[in-house]
Amino acid sequence: MTALAFRNVDVSPDDPVQTWPIEAVQAALERGGLSHWHRLAAAITVDPWGPVARLVEEVLGYSRPYGIAGVMERTIARARATAETSERAEVAAEIADLVEQSGLSRTEFAARIGTSASRLSTYVSGKVIPSAALLIRMRRVATQARSNN
Repeated sequence: MTALAFRNVDVSPDDPVQTWPIEAVQAALERGGLSHWHRLAAAITVDPWGPVARLVEEVLGYSRPYGIAGVMERTIARARATAETSERAEVAAEIADLVEQSGLSRTEFAARIGTSASRLSTYVSGKVIPSAALLIRMRRVATQARSNN
């Protein structure tokens, strides 16, 4: 790693980035090297809305280290977009499972949750994400339909 020293903090550049306070993140962005930036980016990729991502965002709000500021902003944006795509797919898969577990046709299931079959299709495909309340209703309808069969 590049020689980087943190001042006035109780962590080392060799410690996990998740333990770094904001002063250490700022030092790494401003005076660190590729290895430090890579470690920050890896932590952001794992947890795009987590504490490391939030600290990097905060530092970038008042300090614009040349060359790395834009890269880190794109890293955060890309990690969040990837996570959102994965979450959409997970919700769509859960809805498809609920419809299947219910034993109802899509049209019947849609009617029982108070929507149309075409709208249900957009939920199953992941094009549209239902509200939390509607997802709870879907779970309840699937459970009730299973117990009635």
